[in-house]
Amino acid sequence: MELNDEIIINAPKERVYAALNDPEVLRRCIPGCEELIKHSDTELEAKVVLKVGPVKAKFSGDVQLDTTGAPDAFSLTGQGNGGPAGHAKGGADVTLTADGPDKTILRYEAKAEIGGKLAQLGSRLIQSTAKKLAAKFFKSFAEVVDEDIPA
Repeated sequence: MELNDEIIINAPKERVYAALNDPEVLRRCIPGCEELIKHSDTELEAKVVLKVGPVKAKFSGDVQLDTTGAPDAFSLTGQGNGGPAGHAKGGADVTLTADGPDKTILRYEAKAEIGGKLAQLGSRLIQSTAKKLAAKFFKSFAEVVDEDIPA
């Protein structure tokens, strides 16, 4: 499964990059996120509860960040296990482009593979759920970054 999109965030690129590396901001924005622990600048651990069609599962997973292109670009890879519901692994490439002093264009391309009961639900349901979750994350993220800008 592949996803890609771009959104405009009303904040300078440096603020957007900092927020994408802030575990508290991410925890607030990731749908179903119960816990997000930063082990290092490149390692995170997450616990997320998701419902995909009739399957609800609690996923535990690890995420690795590659920040060699920062603050213009970075990538992440991760994998999660949802017990009997299945497992998922994937990654994303994110680029940030300044669009004036107070706007940033965030583009992402993501790929994911799933297995277990989740994989049996059908690719259309999985794809539409993944798109909804990504849209919800980025909408929340844009709102949180916008909130944090002092008036």
